[in-house]
Amino acid sequence: MHPIHPDFVPDPSLSQAEMEELQRDIAEVARFEDDLGFSPQGIARPGDAPGVDQTTLSTSDDDPTDPPLVAGVDQAFVDDKAVSAVVVLQNGEVVERVSAVKRTEIPYIPGLLSFREGGAILAAFAELETDPDVVLVDGSGRIHFREAGLATHIGVTLDVPAVGVAKSLLCGTPERSLDETYPEGTRIPIAADDSVETCPDGTVIGHALQTRQYDSPNRYINPLIVSPGHRVSASTAADIVEATADGYKLPEPTRLADSYADEAKATVE
Repeated sequence: MHPIHPDFVPDPSLSQAEMEELQRDIAEVARFEDDLGFSPQGIARPGDAPGVDQTTLSTSDDDPTDPPLVAGVDQAFVDDKAVSAVVVLQNGEVVERVSAVKRTEIPYIPGLLSFREGGAILAAFAELETDPDVVLVDGSGRIHFREAGLATHIGVTLDVPAVGVAKSLLCGTPERSLDETYPEGTRIPIAADDSVETCPDGTVIGHALQTRQYDSPNRYINPLIVSPGHRVSASTAADIVEATADGYKLPEPTRLADSYADEAKATVE
């Protein structure tokens, strides 16, 4: 896969002001509504019916189309190098996995992660032979100061449906406290507030999604922060992450990408 919008390719040589302005341009192009090559209503969650694969998205028996190709993206680091891994699954099977290494030219700056890691991610996508139907990115999407987190930046640049799967909340206001312990399946809407400069306050920009929880009262797992990146709505983004979770906190595509990134990292000199 190669950029459809090469003018949005992350350029770490830009000034911070120029990076932020590019993100505003990306947010204007991004579509936070469903525009998928498969029906979200056709997604069968693990355990919905006999014969449904337990490890990733598949289409229901009522949907005769091929199960979607679901890619997970994650990064590892070796000194000043970013190792990006992309793992593509279809109906629970890994059909392709690739990695790429790029030097990180700027430090981590909150809200500008794509300019640090985006080059390695796009280099990995350039190695893919398959065309994923949806991409799950380890990072924020619309839950971002300018609605253009890593998942949005990559999704818009490649013009592929993308979902941000983050481990912590960057901005926005949850409908309920995230410091409580919630059972699996809990979804807490996250609304834009004055920390999000590009959309009206109160707009639902994602969800805190509890994909796994311990039974013990003495242990708990924090929810994932899920947001649409591009061509996916906030509710469908949560549906996709929940459908691809298989007993772990992370959805299976990004969990496998995380593992493969560590594997690829070991080969970097």
